[in-house]
Amino acid sequence: MPTPPASRPLVGRLKRVLSRSRHQPRRCFVARHLVGEREMALIVISSEQFAQHMTPPGHPECSERAEAMDMVANGWRRRGGEVVAPRLATREQVTRVHDADYVQRIAETTGSAVALDADTYTSPDTYEVALLAAGAAVDAVERVMSGVHQRALALVRPPGHHAEPHRAMGFCFFNNVAIGAAHARTLGARRVAIVDYDVHHGNGTQDMFVRDASVLYVSTHQYPYYPGTGAVEEVGDLRGAGFTVNLPLEVGSVDEDYRVVFAEVILPVLRQFEPDLLLLSAGFDAHERDPLGGMRLTTRAFAAMTGDLVLVAEECCDGRLVVVTEGGYDLHAFRECLHEVTTVLAGDLIGEEAWPTATAVAPRRGQAAVRGAKAALAPYWRF
Repeated sequence: MPTPPASRPLVGRLKRVLSRSRHQPRRCFVARHLVGEREMALIVISSEQFAQHMTPPGHPECSERAEAMDMVANGWRRRGGEVVAPRLATREQVTRVHDADYVQRIAETTGSAVALDADTYTSPDTYEVALLAAGAAVDAVERVMSGVHQRALALVRPPGHHAEPHRAMGFCFFNNVAIGAAHARTLGARRVAIVDYDVHHGNGTQDMFVRDASVLYVSTHQYPYYPGTGAVEEVGDLRGAGFTVNLPLEVGSVDEDYRVVFAEVILPVLRQFEPDLLLLSAGFDAHERDPLGGMRLTTRAFAAMTGDLVLVAEECCDGRLVVVTEGGYDLHAFRECLHEVTTVLAGDLIGEEAWPTATAVAPRRGQAAVRGAKAALAPYWRF
């Protein structure tokens, strides 16, 4: 693997503590954006139309999630930030990762409510809203790849990372982040990295790039759990061998477990891969209050993980980072996490200790995940 390039200017202004004991919290400093360095550090892409995808009463992926996203977008607008509405993704953009027949089947549900599986339902407007979510990812990628913005946050629903080339599942219809990654390749990105910290493994995203050495997929997720994929031994296939990185974590994992897997596996692999663009599938259902997940992450941990990715994007790809929302089903926790992530992406100083203070208990779940990943990935990456 190529040697990571020298730190670029912003990284030179980030005080980072390089020598720490194994169980100390990783210090992560995010510098304030300096006006004039770019037209704007962060662009937020969102639309009230995302509420028009309706689900049955009591369904966790509800239209109220769109209202929470609107609150975050409006808060960014009040700070003077730019919020824009997305365009619909085109058939050409969607069929770079999905089968054309499958896209047509979803299109034919327009105007009706159809149960595609036990969890995934269309409503009359779902097809158009799903195209809008995919289009938001495409717009975000275009704005960042053009250099107009350094980072982009696409506040979208329905989520996408479970959607496979030929089927919907897990509340997902079109794989937004995968569509964005494929679009980035057409814009000249030679290598694209996707990090996914949703509590569920992104089976669809993995499947779309499992044989592709130009796209690195990294997932940390609760395991065993839905959808059943994401074992540490799943490292990619053929030319893509080594470019799928799975960090399955036991139920009950806490902030320190995630800190360890980021510090010891995720960040080193990203630095060696040297992406031209970094994408984040930002699901917040590993939060301690989420009704679907079994993890115990605090709100602050999502800010810290995102802050780590801001730093590695600065080191590897001139800060180019696109964040696309996935899960998160406690509405208050979802909104809190989005607010904190937006603050980090805006370049605001989030404090000397980004990661919450380490507890006296060793992160045994995280350490187990690290050992497994290093063993599985030893032929492909240096640790």
